[in-house]
Amino acid sequence: MDDPDAYQHHRVPNIPANQFQGQLLASDQVSRSDVALVWQELERVLSLGVPGGVVEFGCYVGTTSLFIRRLLDKTDESARPFHVYDSFEGLPPKTTADLSAAGADFQGGKLAVSKKELLRQFQAAQLTPPVVHKAWFNELTARDVPEQIAFAFLDGDFYESILDSLKLVWPRLSQGGTVLVDDYQRPELPGVERAVRDFFRGKQLPPLRVVHNIAVIHG
Repeated sequence: MDDPDAYQHHRVPNIPANQFQGQLLASDQVSRSDVALVWQELERVLSLGVPGGVVEFGCYVGTTSLFIRRLLDKTDESARPFHVYDSFEGLPPKTTADLSAAGADFQGGKLAVSKKELLRQFQAAQLTPPVVHKAWFNELTARDVPEQIAFAFLDGDFYESILDSLKLVWPRLSQGGTVLVDDYQRPELPGVERAVRDFFRGKQLPPLRVVHNIAVIHG
């Protein structure tokens, strides 16, 4: 039986609206404007010489990861550590913090894709793949992330995933580094904003702005 959530149903037609820097987006899960913001913010971090690695939590098939690698290569930063994290088993179960009538389609197990498919995308693009960690975010420890982090893109969709990734990333964020949190203030995924607010409760909330439902947080 044809799976309506299978990766082939998330491919996009090869038209200019689905391209960035002349390259086709690998899926419909990240928009052209989202990729442009990731590129812009990572480029800023690199131009400032902020020390540390680049991490992406929730890489799916590599839609964003491919452009991160392209920018690292373009700016002679190929040697900078680049790690991506995904369960490759789809979304985790929802918690009460994630409940929203608008987000009924977002359920545990959705958006599953294999690690093999991610690596195939890099091979097809003739790009060096990142270090790939296959795990649920709550299974990861500090040993799984770089000692210093310059840039992080968090795309965990649900409350616990965003909270778990922030706990790993924020303590290691270099001064001048940037964290982007996808799906912020998106009605379908209310757990994302709740996780950010809860993580920074009792701490000084750093400057935060929202662009295209992505929270931009400068450390």
